[in-house]
Amino acid sequence: MHRFTHAWEKATSLDLRHGRTEAIDAYDSHARIIDGETEVMVDAAYKAWRADRAAGRSSILISDSNESAAALNSRARTDLILDGTVRGPREATLHDDSRAAIGDTVITRRNDRRLVAGRGWVRNGDRWTVLDVRTDGAVVARRLGAARGCSVVLPAAYIAEHLELGYAITSYRAQGVTTDTAHVLVDSSMTRENLYVAMTRGRELNRAYVAVDRPDSLHSGPHPADDDGATGRSVLYGVLQNVGAELSAHESLVAEQETWGTIAQLAAEYETIAAAAQRDRWATLLRASGLSESDAAAAIESDAFGPIAAELRRAEANHHDVDALLPRLVRARGFDDADDIAAVLRHRVAAATARAVGSGRSRMAPRLIAGLIPEAASDMSGEMHAALEERRSLIEERADAVLDRDISAGATWVQDIGAMPEEPRHAATWRRSARVAAAYRDRYTITTETALGAPPETTTQKIDRARAEAALRAISKLSRPRRNEAQMRRPDARGIRL
Repeated sequence: MHRFTHAWEKATSLDLRHGRTEAIDAYDSHARIIDGETEVMVDAAYKAWRADRAAGRSSILISDSNESAAALNSRARTDLILDGTVRGPREATLHDDSRAAIGDTVITRRNDRRLVAGRGWVRNGDRWTVLDVRTDGAVVARRLGAARGCSVVLPAAYIAEHLELGYAITSYRAQGVTTDTAHVLVDSSMTRENLYVAMTRGRELNRAYVAVDRPDSLHSGPHPADDDGATGRSVLYGVLQNVGAELSAHESLVAEQETWGTIAQLAAEYETIAAAAQRDRWATLLRASGLSESDAAAAIESDAFGPIAAELRRAEANHHDVDALLPRLVRARGFDDADDIAAVLRHRVAAATARAVGSGRSRMAPRLIAGLIPEAASDMSGEMHAALEERRSLIEERADAVLDRDISAGATWVQDIGAMPEEPRHAATWRRSARVAAAYRDRYTITTETALGAPPETTTQKIDRARAEAALRAISKLSRPRRNEAQMRRPDARGIRL
């Protein structure tokens, strides 16, 4: 999920993902579309990337072509060697036979939890600055943008298989990358999906450099770029019609519903909109929490701002008074040894708010959508509130649909939790709890016969797994009273009903 600087871009990116042509109007009105011949666009994108880099911004070049990305990486590296940024007596050979030395930007292409960097680990899509190339072929690298810490030794075997130069990447591989700015090369063969991914990498700016001199050879239907009078806008209109697979009309409808209608997708949209709607609130709370002005500013600009905002939203859904809680957590302990204040605060909030307010019968149930997704409850604009309510309804409807589908299909996991009781009150409890399990399965693409599948890996999934397990325990308790009642009705040897 991306934290865009500009409010208009948050909504426009969703229009782009759905193929709505209004997105083109929005990007054009904010000077985010440049068009021309291919070579002119390549030069324009590259020069803009160089300018951003010189100004201290993190920036990425994105192309839909492997060859184009490789050429841009080579061009960037050559210029950086000439200006002395890249240097050193040794070079490492990377996955695609390109090379890297001290000062190069590289990107990791495989998750590896064994390679620890600061408080994190090496992930697919992370970008790094090379600090040293060792004689054994290993590379010492620091996470891009980190002032200190966050360094890792990448073994030669990892480098040979999973490390590439990170100045330019393909749109296919851009998922997971977040930068300040992104400069995107677009031609008529690009798909809607790849355009959406490419145009949502930058926080501050995403700009499309559209080639108008390349006819679309990958799709059988007519394309606006085939016209001699093609413009950047007309090419983009055509790109929005280019879906990633050739399907029948019925298959396209089903695929669209499944791709964009899952709880995984809807929950991501909900959280993206909630982050945008509540950003000012959480930023104001951090500034008023007792942090120094510089520490608060650093926390707001940190990549961990999004996670702490999500944690604060979860805490509110658990009925915690976060306006009082956060200042108390700031006062509890200093931050002298903290590499990232926002990340530290997130852990403190998580530890302090793991359970809902109250105990026993007085404990208040958390405000959750489909039993999993914390509500965004604070004040926000009417537009944002409407968008969140729409997705809340879609998530609830999807959870019901998944459960009904699995009940009708006689899914093993449904059979294993036991039949729905006949007694109305118990039946309602059974359905409400089973729906949480169904929502969990849909959110994490669980297809196993067991209800909740393999153990979770991420923190969010662990929290959701605990909620789903609690729901299943509620179902298992429903059968106990019926067993006890049966025993009470059974007479003992003297004919007395127990």
